[in-house]
Amino acid sequence: MKKIGFDNDKYLDIQSKHIIERIDQFGDKLYLEFGGKLFDDYHASRVLPGFQPDSKIQMLKQLKDRTEIIIVISAGDIEKNKVRGDIGITYDQDVLRLVDAFTNNGLYVSSVVLTQFAGQPSAVAYEKKLKALGMKTYRHYPIEGYPSNISLIVSDEGYGKNDYIETSRPLVVITAPGPGSGKMATCLSQLYHEQKRGVKAGYAKFETFPIWNIPLNHPVNLAYEAATADLNDVNMIDPFHLEAYNETVVNYNRDVEVFPVLRTMFEKLSGSSPYKSPTDMGVNMAGYCIVDDDITMAAAKQEIIRRYYAALCDKRKGNASEEPIHKIELLMEKAGISVADRPVVKAANIRSEETGGPAAAIEMEDGSIITGKTSSLLGASSAMLLNALKTLAGIDDAAKLISPNVIEPIMEMKVRYLRNHNPLLHLDEILIALSIEAVTNEEARRAYACLPMLEGLEAHSSVILSQVDVGVFKKLGIQLTCEPKYHSKKLYHT
Repeated sequence: MKKIGFDNDKYLDIQSKHIIERIDQFGDKLYLEFGGKLFDDYHASRVLPGFQPDSKIQMLKQLKDRTEIIIVISAGDIEKNKVRGDIGITYDQDVLRLVDAFTNNGLYVSSVVLTQFAGQPSAVAYEKKLKALGMKTYRHYPIEGYPSNISLIVSDEGYGKNDYIETSRPLVVITAPGPGSGKMATCLSQLYHEQKRGVKAGYAKFETFPIWNIPLNHPVNLAYEAATADLNDVNMIDPFHLEAYNETVVNYNRDVEVFPVLRTMFEKLSGSSPYKSPTDMGVNMAGYCIVDDDITMAAAKQEIIRRYYAALCDKRKGNASEEPIHKIELLMEKAGISVADRPVVKAANIRSEETGGPAAAIEMEDGSIITGKTSSLLGASSAMLLNALKTLAGIDDAAKLISPNVIEPIMEMKVRYLRNHNPLLHLDEILIALSIEAVTNEEARRAYACLPMLEGLEAHSSVILSQVDVGVFKKLGIQLTCEPKYHSKKLYHT
């Protein structure tokens, strides 16, 4: 039974109520900048056990009759084909994915805004594509001296040059494929246009992390810093909140740095600022829904170590520098943890030393650890996974869940006809073979039925795995880390 440290039902209830209160605070309309992942916030579900990855969407669905969604994308990101690292698609593709996902959940997407638009050819072509698909589109333009040149920004030559986005509902959620897309600027531009039209509108920000009302160095907040180590985000005490209320709360450097500018913008837009601190702008209620702090701290510490291994592997692949590694090492010191606090690491590496080849280890819910080694028929990850399923199903370790008569013809086909150099089956191929075997093999059927029980378990590989295998671990919900080395000395790895 997975340990729960976060009350998701309470979160959905109080979060939606708090957003309604914020709408009522301003009168006619609230522009809500929505950060983070909406459909698949697996980081939050890992560090707050009990948080559902689609909690934000479920919360919005409770407000769907009041809500419309605007997706913003930077024209520059379109031009350079910027890619979402977690799912491997470009930002412009992700906009279409998001529109479909929102629509399938009964939420209304009213338009797409191209920010920082300067006539980029790819952005113009993309705009035509959106219109052909029936989407309303708007253009927002670069403003010289943004965000410091406030007199220009808050004028007809600044925000006034942007297209006014037609909206029809009291809650307007502004979201994007990723950071730096222009969500906040879009919200503030709309406030300028609404004020000129006599509409009472406000702005608020929804970011899950850092959680403002838990300690600065709580592992959950440190895990957020580890997750954004490549962005140089730093959690800090909100000095404006401390000065205004004599209350210590947590925010992060970018919001704190930009708040004086935002406050001046609010004053210029409407005569006074509704907020005394960047924390005031937020609406996140997650901190009130932690029901077992020990469980969340333990989960967050594991996340920090996972992020450390991810940074090491990114460096080994040539995709990142050493700076994120050093930053996460400091965060591990703050949290009082090391890689020794991840038992599967030691188990996998010892197994690798014993066998002289790649090995893998997985920690079961009772704390026991099961390993797998590379053989002539199975890769280490496949062996580990099948061994774990045998344990869950109460099957003897010596039993063969998949007959060599099934595996060997597939291996031969991969080499002879598909021209693969490595005959060993990927995890998805092994699981397909297991499902076929389960039709006639009772033990295979019992093992196959245990696949959902792998979700949430921790695993480690002594080598960097293929993207196919990493993807299977992710789909199964297994929290994987890898040693930052390859099983061979080749330069090209798939």
